[in-house]
Amino acid sequence: MIKNLLIIFCCLFSGDLISFLLKIPIPGNVIGMVLLVLALQFKWVKLEDVKPAADILVKNLAFLFVPPGVGMILYFDLIAEELIPISVSLLVSSLIMLAVVGLVQQKLEKKGA
Repeated sequence: MIKNLLIIFCCLFSGDLISFLLKIPIPGNVIGMVLLVLALQFKWVKLEDVKPAADILVKNLAFLFVPPGVGMILYFDLIAEELIPISVSLLVSSLIMLAVVGLVQQKLEKKGA
């Protein structure tokens, strides 16, 4: 289990380090996730090496959202002031994401058929 978590946290730390050193506007945890996916894709890391820890993290994912949720309370007045732009951006980005996923799925189905 320690090996499983070590691999995941090494990817997270590497992503944070890359984000910090290159000063790019992409969060380190996103870069770390991409690094982990690439490591799995190129078989540098076996799925069995990270699956047990990943399963536990996914099962307890709700607990990981509590701190950001509590942190949002600090900015409730700012959120209330900007409610319309926030709502519009959420709606538009959701619609764009649905359209992109639908188009990609259609192209994948055509390739497979």
